Amino acid sequence: MTQLANKSKVKKSTSKKKFDKETYLKWYEMMLRIRRFEERTLMAYGQQQVRGFCHVYIGQEAIAAGLISAIRPEDAIVTAYRQHGLAISRGIGTKECMAELYGKKTGVVKGKGGSMHFFSKEKRFFGGNGIVGAQIPIGTGIAFAEKYKGTDNLCVTMFGDGAARQGALYESFNMAMTWKLPVLYICENNHYAMGTSVERTSNVHDLYKIGHAFEMPSEAVDGMSPESVHNALEKAAAHIRSGKGPYYLEIKTYRYKGHSVSDPAKYRTKEEVKEYKDQDPVKMTEAKILKDKIATPEEIATIKAAIKKEIEEAVKFAEESPLPSGDDIYEDNYLQKDYPFLT
Repeated sequence: MTQLANKSKVKKSTSKKKFDKETYLKWYEMMLRIRRFEERTLMAYGQQQVRGFCHVYIGQEAIAAGLISAIRPEDAIVTAYRQHGLAISRGIGTKECMAELYGKKTGVVKGKGGSMHFFSKEKRFFGGNGIVGAQIPIGTGIAFAEKYKGTDNLCVTMFGDGAARQGALYESFNMAMTWKLPVLYICENNHYAMGTSVERTSNVHDLYKIGHAFEMPSEAVDGMSPESVHNALEKAAAHIRSGKGPYYLEIKTYRYKGHSVSDPAKYRTKEEVKEYKDQDPVKMTEAKILKDKIATPEEIATIKAAIKKEIEEAVKFAEESPLPSGDDIYEDNYLQKDYPFLT
């Protein structure tokens, strides 16, 4: 039995804002890069080159695209374990990301993190967190630090619909509103917490309404459109930077694959998956670019060829990179030398 009829809908964006060619091509290139990276990740997993937990971002790429155009490089991002696409959109190279999935020393965290734990201080990307909802208080704390330092940076704190039921979210929301912290909370609602639908786990199906309990500005967003994502994030960021405190967006999206590579996703109907695949953000953006003559077919073909080559080079880099040595376990650990038990 399909649960499609129970899914809460979001009105398509009616914004008349015009975006230039550079923005559309940036969105398209980023979404295609993430799609091809994730497809190659699944192939590598089938070849047992990538092991352990692995959650791909296929279907949710419009969120990553809208992020890169709506916020600043100085803003922080913290998210959950379905995070390869967000890390790539943040500017972490596909070579470093693929090498990390392979567990290699050249990976973004030297092969120590794997699929769920990318991190880059330089790119202001603070994970990739494996514990459901644990990143929400972390992001709130990063926002507190920005306010304490007197910057106008914000922290984008992202989580899934399953994490919206965690107690840490409610504590963080209360704290952020009380102290007017510069934090943008984003729920990437792909409708299923592992294999359990929102309707089976919450009486509140429109998850943006949770913010109303704290009088936090909260909205639902069409997550299959980079235009809608950009517009919502731009509006929220302006509110936050003006000193008015946090903002909460429920971005409604859909993952085309299972929860992880081990999930056959039999809890969904073919009709439901097809409806969302008909809204494929990569294909829809390409179609718009060509239909509106924003770019030529030749320009699109050039982007496709470049990304194909980039992903092939990323795989080659990962395959040829060395594994960490046993001694590497002692590197990058926090050590407080004057701690009593270490003297």
